[in-house]
Amino acid sequence: MNTKTKGQDRFSLKVLKSIGFSYIITIIFFIIFALILTYTSIPDKYLPIMNSITMILSIALGSIYMGIKADNKGWLNGALVGILYMVILTIISLIMVKSFDLDLYLMLKYLISIITGAIGGMIGVNLK
Repeated sequence: MNTKTKGQDRFSLKVLKSIGFSYIITIIFFIIFALILTYTSIPDKYLPIMNSITMILSIALGSIYMGIKADNKGWLNGALVGILYMVILTIISLIMVKSFDLDLYLMLKYLISIITGAIGGMIGVNLK
């Protein structure tokens, strides 16, 4: 195995760990929000807001993690984590939800995830 392949493998592993970390955060937040909705009188109309908060925080934390692990270009590495997070989420939604639409709202979420990831990556690189 040459040096370039080892470097690519390490980079891929960092990206996978960052996305995995993001999805672990997502699951934790979904459990917390489910408990809040179950045991309080907060109406279901706040679900989209909770979903957006979860997405932003999960991508931000995963991108910060990626930025810490990256040597440089935190914004690019973070944006990559953000877009891959959304691609995986879109694929899962296409499989699980029959009425899933690729619409302007989804494109806005992609834009938000890329920006959030880029900012998180920049923060992570500067935390070293």
